[in-house]
Amino acid sequence: MTTTAPAGPDGDDRASAAPGDDNPRVDVDAGNNAYIAFGDQTNIGRDLNVYPALPPPLPEPARCTLPRDTTVFTGRGGELSRITDAVRHAADTSGIVAIHAIDGMPGIGKTALAVHAAHQLADRFPDGQLFLDLHAHTPGLAPTDPAGALATLLVADGVDARYLPSDLDGRAAMWRDRMAAKTVLLVLDNAASTSQVQPLLPGNPACLTLITSRRQLGDLPGRPASLRLDQLSDREAQDMFIRSAERPVSDPAAVGELVDLCGYLPLAIAILARVYTQHPSWTMADLIAETRDSVLRLSAEQTTVTAAFDISMRYLPATRRRFLTLLGLHPGTSIDPYAAAALTATSLDDATAHLDGLWRDNLLTETGRRRYGMHDLIRAYTRDLAATLPEDEREQALDRVLDYYQHTATRAATILASVPRPDWAATGATRFAAPPVDDHHPTALAWTRTERPNLHACLDHATDTDQPARIVALTAALAPILRTDGPWIDAVTLHSTAAQTAQRLGDRLGQANALNDLGIVRRLTTDYPGATSVLEQALDLLTTLGRRLGQANALRDLGDVRRASGDYPSATTMLEQALDLYTTLGDRLGQANALTDLGVVRRLTDDYPGATTMLEQALDLYTTLGNRLGQANALQHLGVVRRQVGDYPGATSMLEQSLDLLTTLGDRLGQANALRDLGGVRRLTDDYPGAISVLEQALDLYTSLGDRLGQAGALRNLGVVRRQVGDYPDATTMLEQSLDLFTTLGNRLGQANVLSDLGVVRQLTSDYPGATRVLEQALDLYIALGNRGGEVEALNDYGTLCRVRGDLEGAEKQHRRSLDVSRQIGSEWDEAHALAGLARCALAAGRTADAASLLREAVEIFTRIGAAEAPEVAAELAAIETGERPEGEPPTNTGQDLPA
Repeated sequence: MTTTAPAGPDGDDRASAAPGDDNPRVDVDAGNNAYIAFGDQTNIGRDLNVYPALPPPLPEPARCTLPRDTTVFTGRGGELSRITDAVRHAADTSGIVAIHAIDGMPGIGKTALAVHAAHQLADRFPDGQLFLDLHAHTPGLAPTDPAGALATLLVADGVDARYLPSDLDGRAAMWRDRMAAKTVLLVLDNAASTSQVQPLLPGNPACLTLITSRRQLGDLPGRPASLRLDQLSDREAQDMFIRSAERPVSDPAAVGELVDLCGYLPLAIAILARVYTQHPSWTMADLIAETRDSVLRLSAEQTTVTAAFDISMRYLPATRRRFLTLLGLHPGTSIDPYAAAALTATSLDDATAHLDGLWRDNLLTETGRRRYGMHDLIRAYTRDLAATLPEDEREQALDRVLDYYQHTATRAATILASVPRPDWAATGATRFAAPPVDDHHPTALAWTRTERPNLHACLDHATDTDQPARIVALTAALAPILRTDGPWIDAVTLHSTAAQTAQRLGDRLGQANALNDLGIVRRLTTDYPGATSVLEQALDLLTTLGRRLGQANALRDLGDVRRASGDYPSATTMLEQALDLYTTLGDRLGQANALTDLGVVRRLTDDYPGATTMLEQALDLYTTLGNRLGQANALQHLGVVRRQVGDYPGATSMLEQSLDLLTTLGDRLGQANALRDLGGVRRLTDDYPGAISVLEQALDLYTSLGDRLGQAGALRNLGVVRRQVGDYPDATTMLEQSLDLFTTLGNRLGQANVLSDLGVVRQLTSDYPGATRVLEQALDLYIALGNRGGEVEALNDYGTLCRVRGDLEGAEKQHRRSLDVSRQIGSEWDEAHALAGLARCALAAGRTADAASLLREAVEIFTRIGAAEAPEVAAELAAIETGERPEGEPPTNTGQDLPA
């Protein structure tokens, strides 16, 4: 599988261990929801340490995403008490008040109440306070679908987006499972219906969910507390105006008349209080006259609120009024000064000043530092105003902002991508200011993740308005973040559309790049035939166009697919061709990546000296480039090689260096993988408590990330350690949990691997029928998968079981089958194990000379390839040659024993 990925912090090229197991001979056949499938379909049986491409580190789980609480929250004392008192009473009496549904007309203050209550109760929910706008009535946007909403919530809770289940039910189940042991406060704002909200409910009564909606959601599950907001009382409305105005009210008695004209709606009152503050020469009578005039002139559904907007707009400076009108054209829901400057054709300083001023006027909301949004009613109002502008002015404004996003996203993508593209100039250049996204990797990553919803909104607009060149360019700019953050199902659709669009446009280079992006994502989803097809198409196009860098990239990606599907000769050929091209082009990062990939192939084909040479060359290049994540990746691979040749101190040193780098970089998944590998080394050095400790840390990290494949692998490793210390009940429990996860993921190769492990446990507990049953199931799966490496190991394990049962004829039959297959696929490691198995059968039958001869062959192979098993098998041979029978039962297949 790919060993590098989009650059990490400080330009680090991402690559870490895959979330699997610690056996150097274990393969994984990932299911639909798995992060990656890798390993050998022909030679390696159960190697889970084929490292995939990993993303830049994800942010830590969000603790609080609540909007800022208003400093002048007024009234609603009774409603607020109903919520807070119910929660506090429930906590004191162990009662259940898990859902509060707040409904009411637009502008009535539903969101303000929910956010204020959430801030008041935040200390009671230490595991997090999350806010999510479901956009039921946001102009220009469809209501958020529940699957997308769950994706947002799960990622906020720390789940790596690539591990998200693809279906709604799977995401809902994961969300409920993660909330089961937490106390979280969730605000679901602007909900459309019960069907939109229901999958998002945590299910844990210790969590609190506040829901706002214009509709009364009377069919929510359980016993929700419903709260309908009416207009503010006269006293509350007057208090709100007086507190919101920043100058003394000239005629307090007139406030009542004004708030009556406002319909006692908080939004209208807040806006008019700001108008009053901004016009110190106005009396209350002046403001009332202005408001009455607007109300009489307008006939919109929300007359009073629209009147407040109208008055506020009427007295804004002309430049700010135009600025706000153009904001109504923005395709997304939040904006920063850079995008606003492009949209409105103003300077960055002027855009910043206008945004701040409109926020002070209560016409914009602050969604983050220097980021602004609009209340749905204001957004609808500004969209209506923008619709009155001349068509060419609207089109020019939209073109400017689309150019800005396309240009800036492309610049960011050049940093986030693992390799440069043959056409990666910043297309769609704009004369307006843009953030320095290409100066520093974390800046590019932060900008892209923040702006991703807006980039998708721009892509949707380009699709709706049939702008093919922009569709191709925007999708290409999104490619690195789609690859690293997922979801890959969506990425497949987007890249397929881009490839078809580029073909229709006659843009062969754009088509080739889109096909290459599509091939990478298909490989990540384990669609190897599909990946091969589109990558070969891309390679043909790039070759015809003479784009050597593109050819190198496509060859390397094809090599990764070949390796993942177990075709090591083809993988080697393609990777060597890619390496030659990168070297000719002077692309040192490309060289380092190709060398790393080739090093992995060498290791998988038992060429440990060759693997070491290439990985050390890659490490030197990464170090020269200052690529710390590349260094971490190469060190981790080298640690695996050291472990496989029995150099446990060297393996520990390199894995600890890798872990230190990954920890510094904040790569939680990489840390989990390194901890898993360290657990394997500690197990091999008989440090079982140390192995359990680091494997449990790895399991915790995988669980927090939502990486069920990683959890399955960690549980399997823990089960093997439990087996080795003789704790067979716990070993069985953990292996069965691992098997359940692999089965749920549809990961048949993972199932086969765990079934083999269970066979060993049942053999050791003298459950020979049970051992036979699960080993036969494992063997059937390996054969069905075409995984000859797994097949050969299962045959050896089956042979060991037959010998232990006293069926020497059956044992020899299985070991000979294993020997034949291992020689067919050219796996000397497996061949040596089959020879050792046959030797033990001969010894048990009293054929000592045959046993010694077979063991000599096995020792010669193990020694030549530098395998860690060489000393142990040599000791067996020495015991026979000196006339001593080896003590105890020889261990099962070393591969089965998972040497890290």
